[in-house]
Amino acid sequence: MLPDYFADDPRTNVERMLAGDLYIADDPEIARRQQRAIQLAARYQAAYIEDADGARPILSDLLASVGEGVDVRPPLYVDYGSNITIEARTFINYNLTALDVAQINIGEDCQIGPNVQLLTPTHPVEPGPRRDKLEAARPITIGDNVWLGGGVIVCPGVTIGDNAVIGAGAVVTKDVPANIVAVGNPARSVRNL
Repeated sequence: MLPDYFADDPRTNVERMLAGDLYIADDPEIARRQQRAIQLAARYQAAYIEDADGARPILSDLLASVGEGVDVRPPLYVDYGSNITIEARTFINYNLTALDVAQINIGEDCQIGPNVQLLTPTHPVEPGPRRDKLEAARPITIGDNVWLGGGVIVCPGVTIGDNAVIGAGAVVTKDVPANIVAVGNPARSVRNL
């Protein structure tokens, strides 16, 4: 029998999730929101193949906010979409995985390479709560004019400052200040801009 982790917490799992607190993902409302995102992402991909400009309304329905001149090349994989904002003139190449259990904010004029992963979910280190499917999330913020090279992974809770460049394949586990080039696993600063 599972322990009652939330005996004194009247909030729903969705409310706990949106607050960034531990919650149980096996929840009908959460599943409904995820299914909606999967369907919209598939519709976006199909529409983009026919007419990239004509697909924009679907992308706007999927995501919380899409700025002017944004180009997102499908396929696009999200948990919900509703926790993602992309500011004006940002380009996102193929195969972005943006697990938006928490907020993901992408600034203006960004360049995001193919196969980038923006991962907000966290899981308990302790085996019991992890086995019981508890999870939480921490937001990711990408500043303006940031370039994420192909295959970059950005971990939960990370902020990348304006004008930063993250080299291909880097794993960003900690905040990166503005005007820095960072590379490697874990990503480390190699140059000021």
